[in-house]
Amino acid sequence: MWDVMLFRMNNCYKGERWLCAERVLLKNDFHCAFCLVYGAHTRVGKLAVWEELSFIAGLCQVPICYMSDFNEVIQVEERKSQDRLTASAEDFKSWIQDIQLVDLSLNDRKFTWFRGCSCSRIDRVLVSVEWTEEFSEIWLKGEPRGLSDHYPIIVEDIIFRGSPRPFRSLDSWFTHEGFLSMVRKEWKNLGEIQFTGKLKALTVPLGRRHKVKFSDMDKKIQRFEEEIRKIDELARNKVYDGTVEARKKALVSCCKQ
Repeated sequence: MWDVMLFRMNNCYKGERWLCAERVLLKNDFHCAFCLVYGAHTRVGKLAVWEELSFIAGLCQVPICYMSDFNEVIQVEERKSQDRLTASAEDFKSWIQDIQLVDLSLNDRKFTWFRGCSCSRIDRVLVSVEWTEEFSEIWLKGEPRGLSDHYPIIVEDIIFRGSPRPFRSLDSWFTHEGFLSMVRKEWKNLGEIQFTGKLKALTVPLGRRHKVKFSDMDKKIQRFEEEIRKIDELARNKVYDGTVEARKKALVSCCKQ
């Protein structure tokens, strides 16, 4: 959202538990607002947040997208071992219906938050009806959660799938011996071509170096992610005892090294 080639900022609003950016998506001239939310933990606090978010929707007067951790569910099956909705969950469900939001479906996983034997889907994306009319092919997908309690959720739409891939780097590259000197040498050898062209050309030696120097790290990360997935599967199936907890703690310790 910081990329001025993709978005133009109109306004920005901030609350204690939310941040709203009113912007224009330049690719299709779509005026909209993105609101990142971190839900409160008490019913009174949650009601206050829902009221503030309703006010923001009225203030912006454009299609709005609320996303992130709402700290609440809207269906019984979204929280493990729950047989009825709590009062605050009913409040949340009513709020979604009252301001006519669409809850985007997440089909590749049931829960988005794990802690010990507790699992729930408290992370979601809620959009205005106009949003689904503009982006008819919109959907969600989950990414590996790593050491976080939450699975990252990606919002995708076919209209943006053909966009140029962003330039990415890893922090570990910059602390590796010889990396910066290699970059300086490669950059100098590229001559006077356009800056974006240099970045694109630089991905070749960077990819080559990563494969040589960091391939073991990639394999370790993949193994850790697979182990975390297995632990989450055990928690989903209500198989979570002291042995599984010890396995998880050992895994976290290994990942931090």
